[in-house]
Amino acid sequence: MPLSPGFPDYVLELLAGFGKLEIKRMFGGALLSHKGVSFAILDDDTFFLKVDAAMGAEFKEQGSKPWRYSVKKDGTVRDIAYWSLPDTAADDPDEAVALARRSFAISAMAAKIKATKKAAPAKKKVVAKKSAKAPAKARSKK
Repeated sequence: MPLSPGFPDYVLELLAGFGKLEIKRMFGGALLSHKGVSFAILDDDTFFLKVDAAMGAEFKEQGSKPWRYSVKKDGTVRDIAYWSLPDTAADDPDEAVALARRSFAISAMAAKIKATKKAAPAKKKVVAKKSAKAPAKARSKK
């Protein structure tokens, strides 16, 4: 289900204390980014933040739900590291901004690691070849 027309504005207002945010619409939803790093998904009028294992466990304990989507033609559903904003933060800008900052830090670190892996050249195995040359012969004295 696509986003309601006012939902992105609600999220921007909720996170007004965060700083400059960009919303990029895609596939009926949207990505929320800061300084070129995407850290949140808006889908079906739900605000999902990228989390690590610890933050995901906290969100799960608070009743948040993971973002799920189908990745294959057979309808297989996959959970990824985005969880819905806890209900307590939905009307509390201070809490929402604090959680968004944590999410941004997690996303920025993941982007940095990914960029480092891409920049590092693939190591090639060097196989020592045996020389086919015969050892040098000692010179004879005249």
